[in-house]
Amino acid sequence: MKKVDLNCDIGESFGQYTLGNDEEIMRYISSANIACGFHAGDHSTMNKTVKLALENSVSIGAHPGFPDLQGFGRRNITVSPEEAYEIVLYQVGALSAFVKAQGGSLHHVKPHGALYNMAAVNEILASAIANAVYHFDPQLILYGLAGSELIKAGEKIGLTTANEVFADRTYQYDGTLTPRSYPNALITNTDEAISQVIKMVKEQKVTSIEGTDINIKADTICIHGDGAHALSFAKKIHEALSKIQ
Repeated sequence: MKKVDLNCDIGESFGQYTLGNDEEIMRYISSANIACGFHAGDHSTMNKTVKLALENSVSIGAHPGFPDLQGFGRRNITVSPEEAYEIVLYQVGALSAFVKAQGGSLHHVKPHGALYNMAAVNEILASAIANAVYHFDPQLILYGLAGSELIKAGEKIGLTTANEVFADRTYQYDGTLTPRSYPNALITNTDEAISQVIKMVKEQKVTSIEGTDINIKADTICIHGDGAHALSFAKKIHEALSKIQ
């Protein structure tokens, strides 16, 4: 069985506000998606998180989102393809500067929140994001929802892509994530999350909220760093993956 990447959205503190337990979680992941200042994070947090990732030999990814600090980047915003291209390029460039200054190299780009979910189903938006990544550095890996329009756009332009699945989110019949506004969108039970992860990795299937199994490709598994039990969640999923790989 191939080794599966375990990634985490991280570096989401800003100013006087601290979010997540980045230092501890970094010990259990292989890739970090670092917020770039639009939906969360700031210059100091970006710099510190890059340093932390390098110290732990964790691959560094840019995590660009909508310019929506109050909504944490989770509110849909209508943007033109040109705007989408520019906000992604801007944020990837900002994080890359910190990575380069510390002697590291950027590994991947993973859009955040509403930008990610919209690009999963919108071919035009997905193409704009893929173009921004490719024009910045065609060697970067584009992370996107497994089987989504974003993955297709990345492959079309010539990027290496990583089909992403989620440990703590439920799925709908079409392979999209259940919207966070729904009561059953999040999986808070660690055992349930681990069972879902193992099924996705070993069987390449996930059970939708409708009860049907759908095919899914799992190149990389996402956990979220801002949950109440994020640290124990990360540790247990890391241990479970170590046993089957």
